[in-house]
Amino acid sequence: MLQVQKIDTFSGHRDCVYAIQPSEVSNRFFSAGGDGLVVQWDLTRPDWGEVIAQVPASVYALAYDPEQNHLWLGQNYEGIQVIDPQNKQIISSVQLTSAALFDILFFENQAFVALSDGVVLVMNKEEFAVRKYLKASTQSARCIAINPLTREVAVGYSDNLIRVFGVDDLELRQTLVSHTNSVFSLQYSPDGKYLLSGSRDAHLKIWNVSEEYSLYKDVVAHLFAINHVVYSPDSHLFASCSMDKSIKIWDATTFRLLKVIDRARHAGHGTSINKLLWTNFNNQLVSASDDKRISVWDIKTLT
Repeated sequence: MLQVQKIDTFSGHRDCVYAIQPSEVSNRFFSAGGDGLVVQWDLTRPDWGEVIAQVPASVYALAYDPEQNHLWLGQNYEGIQVIDPQNKQIISSVQLTSAALFDILFFENQAFVALSDGVVLVMNKEEFAVRKYLKASTQSARCIAINPLTREVAVGYSDNLIRVFGVDDLELRQTLVSHTNSVFSLQYSPDGKYLLSGSRDAHLKIWNVSEEYSLYKDVVAHLFAINHVVYSPDSHLFASCSMDKSIKIWDATTFRLLKVIDRARHAGHGTSINKLLWTNFNNQLVSASDDKRISVWDIKTLT
């Protein structure tokens, strides 16, 4: 049985919050959104927020690099900036594209960047240079997930398809057809056995990786678009969030729904929930919304 309690609400953004990322310390995290602000927050101090960068365009893509303690920021239509959050300095900046940037994900010395023109940029992280342009669709590349065990990268697109590439050869290995609308979120299970996909069609789909990505389960999980899916630190649970203003907590083994977090039950968000971050800090779950607010949830498993 799960017990959910809302702990805090962080407010300070002046527009929708689209991205949340961890920091080098477990009780702090970063957020960014439509106001171009990148803010650092402390889970122990809800009254405190520190602006570490401000850019003139919306930020959908934010990625924390723990090796360098840097933040990669995808500034829509302006390219990528690398920020040192400690000194609040821009380390590198490159105008790579005039497309919107939807996702950034690191693996080893590579950064994978999903763009609205259907391209996935594969960058050398150290050299901050593009190694390859993956163009598999004319419609937006929306989300990226990486399986370190199979060394595969999955990309969800607005043409409703999921394409799986080899990390090393960058060759197309699988094309997954099942969703009826844009794929907004992808997440491999921590053991690498499953790929979870969430779509604008409100379906949560579970794909069996070892059986050539056969569809293992199809769940009508939300009323509207699923924006993000994230696993708990202990891998026993995962959470999904939606345009329907709810967060749902699921059993990661049985894929059974365990809890619904919404406005009526838990004083949740009043508009679309865009991103989740399940932290190592007291198992707290952080959610970001179109309502310009960030909420913090205490998730406890009762025995």
